Amino acid sequence: MTFKKAEWPRTLRSHAWYGGTSRDNIYHRSWMKNQGLPADLFDGRPVIGICNTWSELTPCNAHLRDLAERVKHGIYEAGGLPLEFPVFSPGESSLRPTAMMYRNLCAMDVEEALRANPLDGVVLMVGCDKTTPALLMGAASVDIPAIVVTGGPMLNGKWRGTDVGSGTALWQMSEAVKSGEMTQDEFLEAEQSMSRSPGSCNTMGTASTMASMAEALGMALSGNAAIPAVDSRRRVMAHLTGRRIVDMVKDDLKPSDVMTRPAFENAIRTNGAIGGSTNAVIHLLAIAGRVEVDLSLDDWDTQGRDIPTIVNLMPSGKYLMEEFFYAGGLPVVLKCLLDAGKLHGDALTVSGKTMAEEIAGVRNWNEDVILPVDKALTQQGGIAVLRGNLAPKGAVIKPSAASPHLMQHRGRAVVFEDIDDYKARINDDALDIDETCIMVMKNCGPRGYPGMAEVGNMGLPPKVLKKGIKDMVRISDARMSGTAYGTVVLHTSPEAAVGGPLAVVRSGDMIEIDVAGRRLHLDIPDDELAARLAAWVPAGEMPKGGYDLLFRTHVQGADEGADFDFLRGCRGKEVGRDSH
Repeated sequence: MTFKKAEWPRTLRSHAWYGGTSRDNIYHRSWMKNQGLPADLFDGRPVIGICNTWSELTPCNAHLRDLAERVKHGIYEAGGLPLEFPVFSPGESSLRPTAMMYRNLCAMDVEEALRANPLDGVVLMVGCDKTTPALLMGAASVDIPAIVVTGGPMLNGKWRGTDVGSGTALWQMSEAVKSGEMTQDEFLEAEQSMSRSPGSCNTMGTASTMASMAEALGMALSGNAAIPAVDSRRRVMAHLTGRRIVDMVKDDLKPSDVMTRPAFENAIRTNGAIGGSTNAVIHLLAIAGRVEVDLSLDDWDTQGRDIPTIVNLMPSGKYLMEEFFYAGGLPVVLKCLLDAGKLHGDALTVSGKTMAEEIAGVRNWNEDVILPVDKALTQQGGIAVLRGNLAPKGAVIKPSAASPHLMQHRGRAVVFEDIDDYKARINDDALDIDETCIMVMKNCGPRGYPGMAEVGNMGLPPKVLKKGIKDMVRISDARMSGTAYGTVVLHTSPEAAVGGPLAVVRSGDMIEIDVAGRRLHLDIPDDELAARLAAWVPAGEMPKGGYDLLFRTHVQGADEGADFDFLRGCRGKEVGRDSH
């Protein structure tokens, strides 16, 4: 892709605040000088925001203050003025009802902060699952030069001589306790070993997936995604990112120049190759909506369907992010895709180079971690989009994390009306369920939960686990953690809370799933389905006010990215009226 650099020097956006001798110019500069900033820092040089999601309530991002200092070093070296500011940090591990409910709030915070302040460019400091898409969404809606630097993954967990993958081990051990294979005391002992350094999940969960998506989109420097949080090279990456953003401002290289349709196709294919999280589907749809790229749920199937999963990481494989980095990280995966004709090598990146130029000459240092194509975990990785009378607007499943024998299955539905119904009944030995059944949970979508929580990977009933069964087909309008696994159908759209067909499924109905045929079918006559839908009435009441009301009123469906309807599109960087 060709990109024409802007002329330099020129008058930048921040000049409206800091340039000139008017009363307001002096007002803006003089207040900034109470921080000890010399006068010559306001001489027209690029003013760079460091948009930081640091928070002690967001463990994945709790080390970002240190990285921000490294970014500042780079900005100063390149001749810019760095100004760090906080934005809302939706932490995955603690926020209730779900961090997903607050992704859009964070994106609003970012967008308004960038537009309202004297900034010419921005470094997006991210880590935890929702912070990466939220900051990309907000930056895209303003479209000033922007670049991502992530906090990096944790070191491998270690317990009793084995590697412990964050999240994935939690789900595995929880099921093992229920089946009697593990004691509660052992589970508590393992807890101390799961998170032993700063950083995000060390599996190919959503955090590492979205770091990979940022790099595959071209919005981060090459190699950013996999460097462990505590590795000194993570600090180097932050430093270099600070240098690079100054030149991006001089060139006027914006998100809209980088995040093009080919870039999103690259990201979708990369997600298949890494065995990435199903959450990437929703986030990339939302980001594309902000940058005004026409991307749909069907693109996930057509672009990613034939991509082999070559990254042997949990939850699909056996290794963790440390090994992925040592093997060469995402550049190796991108080079494999390029060599196979599955990557747009001419896509522009924030480095100013094309993707092909960025990854030229990279090598795979461990072919057991990044597998040759002929030894892929699955030859058809990526995300499969299922449709049928149960999901007219689509549902998704991650084949690389599913059980092959369940990819085509017909079973009796056991229905849970919501998460509370599931929790109340799942451990009851009187529950009429066996391993051939299909577990169905309703009212866990964007409006129904609210926020679309990661509860779709429902734990199996103990009486099934005690038989040695590890997987069953599960269907819901919820999401699941990127660290989770199993034959789990997610994001069923329209969701139950708005009257989608999922809302009228009854226990005893037969359901058919055919992943190869991309089919999800409720086996009842059409007229009966129509009659059930006509009789459906919504449950519960709308909240009286607050962000909850805003969310439920304006959130779009999972098939559209669950953004707010009024936030789609780019509203630009126009400087507002004087404040005094």
